Amino acid sequence: MKFLLDQDVYAATARFLRGLGHDVVTVGELGRHQSTDSDLLLLAQQMSRIFITRDRDFGGLVFVRGITCGVIYLRILPSLLTAVHQELKTLLSQHSEDELKKTFVVVEHGRHRLRKL
Repeated sequence: MKFLLDQDVYAATARFLRGLGHDVVTVGELGRHQSTDSDLLLLAQQMSRIFITRDRDFGGLVFVRGITCGVIYLRILPSLLTAVHQELKTLLSQHSEDELKKTFVVVEHGRHRLRKL
């Protein structure tokens, strides 16, 4: 799967996803540190990537402003990193890339919730 990671996503998460064989690009690697949240979602959409973030504000952009881009919102703390990574791995094994591009997902310790866009 192809992902665009927000600047607030832990580097360990990028390494974890790459270790699973996914195509991961970070906002920092693209030099987009100063981009607005809306611009980042549009960028992910243009690049045909699923956006991963730790910022809950993206739910409002997707549902209120109608920016249709798949988003995975990680509710993660350093102490829960391994548990949330395992739940993320479960999510990615159960759903296709095409499905996730049309979904807002909340991933947290022990569960994930999907909402179609």
